[in-house]
Amino acid sequence: MKPAAPLAAVLLMAGCGRYAAFTLPPMAGGDPNLTFAFDARAEPVLGRSGATGAWDSRDALAPSVAVRSGRLFNFYSGYDGATWRTGLADSEDGLRWERQGAVLAPDPQSWGGGYIAGNGSAVAEGDEFWYWYVAGARNAGRIGLARTRDGRAWRREPAPVLQAGPFESWDERAVADPYVIRMGAYFYLYYLGQDRADPPRQRIGVARSVDGIHFEKLRANPILEPGPPGSFDEAGDGEPAVWQSQGYYWMLFTGRDFSEVRRLGLARSIDGVHWTKMPAVFSGAQAWDAKVICDPTVVMQGGEIRVWFGGGDVASPDENLHGEIGYAVLRPVSATLAK
Repeated sequence: MKPAAPLAAVLLMAGCGRYAAFTLPPMAGGDPNLTFAFDARAEPVLGRSGATGAWDSRDALAPSVAVRSGRLFNFYSGYDGATWRTGLADSEDGLRWERQGAVLAPDPQSWGGGYIAGNGSAVAEGDEFWYWYVAGARNAGRIGLARTRDGRAWRREPAPVLQAGPFESWDERAVADPYVIRMGAYFYLYYLGQDRADPPRQRIGVARSVDGIHFEKLRANPILEPGPPGSFDEAGDGEPAVWQSQGYYWMLFTGRDFSEVRRLGLARSIDGVHWTKMPAVFSGAQAWDAKVICDPTVVMQGGEIRVWFGGGDVASPDENLHGEIGYAVLRPVSATLAK
């Protein structure tokens, strides 16, 4: 039995190489009473195609909006009843979108299999878009990276860039819902992790990388836990969107309850790792997003905090929500005035 100990030590050291202690560059902090109002348009800005059998005929969700040369590019996910793909739409104002069709599909011959290639995060990097996306079997996702100049010809990394965690870890079963921000020398990737519970619990963690490919996870993950029984996020947190403003890091995230109704929560941090949930909870206010609002993506533009999000009128855990994409502006307000 003695040889097993050195082997275990070697494996432990190898595993620890993928983890690190870190924070994001610290923020100065600001008004402790600051919160946001969620001013949403009544109608979706990008809906399902409506054509029977089309790649996004069942759902259009998970927008990820990136800006290049002043134009907005939306890499969003569409579902046809069997497969999730990534599509592209572009826009001058973020309200009227020109569809370019499906641009990234699952590859049954690759590590990702044939169910999903979507739910991703796009970043304009030089003259390319870098797109971290989810692939893999249902409820067993991994995160990959694909790069493109025109949104149509893609170079995919041959292996996942973020894998599930070790046995009995908080993200053992799946990693999904990436949201990437670039700060200084690092890409920071916020993501959802699922454990082995039945049903699996969903939490949020973060990883970092200097090249966008080789990531090290925060050793102290997860950074955001579900709420207590009866809360809007009692069944799990996921789909983070992170930005900086007013002296803080902010996070919009999707919380789900045990009836699968989903709403957006708000959290605040000064270092991107230690987060405080805020009282604000944003619900769908129209018939089309009455049961679900999810998948936020945030762009700071023209002095506004612009948000695109998914919405649906069916409380379902993953698909067939009648999903469409909405738009809102986050308006800073004082929490004392909001009362």
